[in-house]
Formats: sequence, structure tokens, C-alpha cells
Amino acid sequence: MSGIIIKTKEQIEGIRNSSKLAAETLDYAGKFVKEGVSTEEIDNKIEEFIISHGAIPATKGYNGYPKSSCISLNEVVCHGIPSEKTVLKRGDILNIDITTILNGFYGDTSRMFTVGEISPSAEKLIKVTKHCLDLGIQQVKPGNHFGNIGFVISRYARAQGFSVVYEFCGHGVGVKFHEDPQVDHTSRRNSGPKMKPGMIFTIEPMINQGRASTNIDKNDGWTARTVDNKLSAQFEHTILVTDTGFEVLTDVHNEFNIT
Repeated sequence: MSGIIIKTKEQIEGIRNSSKLAAETLDYAGKFVKEGVSTEEIDNKIEEFIISHGAIPATKGYNGYPKSSCISLNEVVCHGIPSEKTVLKRGDILNIDITTILNGFYGDTSRMFTVGEISPSAEKLIKVTKHCLDLGIQQVKPGNHFGNIGFVISRYARAQGFSVVYEFCGHGVGVKFHEDPQVDHTSRRNSGPKMKPGMIFTIEPMINQGRASTNIDKNDGWTARTVDNKLSAQFEHTILVTDTGFEVLTDVHNEFNIT
């Protein structure tokens, strides 16, 4: 518990601004999600947008990561490296994950995009994954255990016939890219530390059609794929614990009320 940073008002404002920019960048990136476009082209647009707004893409150079975003297609669970060789085709589903550093503060968000018409099973996966994130966010309030986020996510996902990735998790964010706590997406009820006002962290469930485990690409050391090559989906928001509930800092579409 001692490792979880309680942000000051000044820090919260800085993180709120960076989170807003990350979400606006994600909206901008979505304009280029079209058949025949490479993921590197999208990443270049993302980098230009972030820099033009006085910020830095947090992923570029992070532990050697080479690009300004993660773009994960189909069976790629997370950390997909944009490439000129990866060209979008009809029926693809993809997650774009963006983290910005604005005036030293971090904002982190991702969501799913689709290319043309997708399969009904892919549509269901995306819908369920988005609802998993929504359920997790509703657990955010002072005094609640972090484990209840993963409890409600895993209970719902499994009831819908999907599995929950356990090898990657949400995390504290804002002053650093990755902070305490670890926010698991499958966990026991009433486990883990309790939330306090001023804590900021991500919830980012990764839900698979098949088995929950992943393989890391041995060549690039980053790309995580499902072990059975079945589809995976992910949504992510950066969330602040308020005095009475939560504020979704990366919500630029007013989808969530501040509680």
C-alpha cells in the first residue's frame, strides 16, 4: 500500500490534461484505420499529432520499444509493434494503445477498431470486452478493494464464454508510466489493497476467444499473441479515485459521469 502514490491537486490536473490528449490522439488515429493502410502509417500519424501538441509518445524508447504506439491486430493480445509490413485488411480487429507525456505527466488509453465488416464472433468479443472495462470502472470508489475490479471482470467474461488474460494487468500511472498498484483483471473478491482518493491507475482488460495464456514473439521480444491464434480484444481507461467515486480521465466522449 505504501507504494501507491496519492496524487496532489497539481499532479491530478497535469495527468488529466495528458489523459485528455491521449484520448484525443486515439480519436485522431481512428481516422486512418482503413483497408490497405499499414500500422506504421497510423503510428507515424500518432507521433506527429502528439508532438504537435507539445507532448511526447511515452512508448518510443521505453525499454527499447521502437514505436510511438502499440497496434495489436486480431490474435495479438498487446504490444503489437507497428510495421509497414502489417497492412490492414477487411475483417481485421485491432487495438490501438497510446500513452502521452505532457509536461511530465502520463495519460494512457486504448480501444478497439474494426476494418469493414467483421464476424459476429468478433463483434461479440469486442462488445463483451468493452462491458468488462465498464464493470471494472464501476468498482472504483474509496474503500473498495482493487481485487473487486478483476473479480467482476472475470466473472462476466467467463459467463460469456471468454477467457481473461492474466499475464498482463492494469497499473498505477501519472507521475511515471508504470506505478503501483498492479490492477489484475482476474482476482478474488475483496482481495488487494483498498482504494483511496487521489489514486490514479489504468483498467485495461484483455479478453480472449480461446485460452487465456499468451506467447511473446522471440524475434522482437514484445508482441504477445494468443497461444491458439484465436482473437483477443482490449479496452483501457485512466481513472482517478475521487472522494466519492471515480473520474475517467481519458473519457473525452462524456461516456462516464464523474461520481
